[in-house]
This record gives sequence, C-alpha cells and structure tokens, in this order.
Amino acid sequence: MTNAQLLIRPSTIDDLPAITAIYEDAVLHGTGTFELEAPDLAEMGRRRDAVLANHLPWLVAQLGDEVVGYAYANHFRPRRAYRFCVEDSIYLAPAAKGRGVGTALLAELMARCEAAGARQMLAVIGDSDNLGSIGVHRRLGFEHTGVLRSAGWKFDRWLDVVMMQRALGTGSSQDPVDIHA
Repeated sequence: MTNAQLLIRPSTIDDLPAITAIYEDAVLHGTGTFELEAPDLAEMGRRRDAVLANHLPWLVAQLGDEVVGYAYANHFRPRRAYRFCVEDSIYLAPAAKGRGVGTALLAELMARCEAAGARQMLAVIGDSDNLGSIGVHRRLGFEHTGVLRSAGWKFDRWLDVVMMQRALGTGSSQDPVDIHA
C-alpha cells in the first residue's frame, strides 16, 4: 500500500455501517477494547455525534471505495479541567493491520486534535500484548507512562491496560488557549 492509495478523511454518516462492522470485529475477536458486546449502528452513531459535538475529529481510512479503519479522539475525562487532554481510539479492519493504516490515522488524528487546541494525547491501550497498537504509538512519539495490571477480564483471562502519552503542539510549556470556551 502506498500513501497515494490511502485516503484519511473526516467520517460521514454513510461510513457508520463500516465503522460498526470494524468495531464489532474488535469487540468479538480482540482485546484492544474491553467492551464485551458489540454496539449497534444507532449506538455507534450516538458515539460519533458525541465526539463531533466536542469539536473533536472522527476520521476514517479509505482504500478505494472501502473504509478499512477509523480513529477518533475525545476528552480523557468529562471534567472541564481535562479539556486540553484527549484520548485516542483507533480500530482497523483485519485486512488493514500491518499496512501503515493505523500510523496514518493516528498522525492525522494528532494533527487535527492539535489544531482543535488539545495539548496532550493519551493512549489507553487494552492488553499489554497489543504490540501493534503499542508500536504505532511509540513510532509517533508516545511514551510509556504506566500499566494498569489485570484491569479487565475478557476471553477468560485478565488483561492489562498500557498507558502512553504524547504532548501536542507546545504541550505544557505554555498556557493553553481555550478556543471552544
């Protein structure tokens, strides 16, 4: 795959069936999410709407006519003091893994979050064996900040949560500008 073949763009309502299918596969077969039951199309639409209402991006990766991945960021926690700190989420169709799609999605997500005023991005990665996600984040400058041991129970086993963090823009070296006050 070359970058010319891959299009990273804002998601649309028409992308929701593909987004829902990608996430369903992650829920049913993966440990990157600790969700145990796949949400339906309407719920995925509500989740997307909530992210967009926070003036944050929800992107898709498209190869040809097919959506092969998506990424979004939302506030790390709902309290207002967290408004400059976002948490990323990236999910790929199985055939898109290991092809640079996750790296391209995360790079664009970081740029858009920085433009939206975010100063810190956190990765809350399900499963310490999730080497693909850990590697993508490390490649783009995220640093390991901790592990929450045995934080989730899925597929009849305990799963860790790996925490990683990266400053966006000037990070904490300057006071932020609240562009959505």
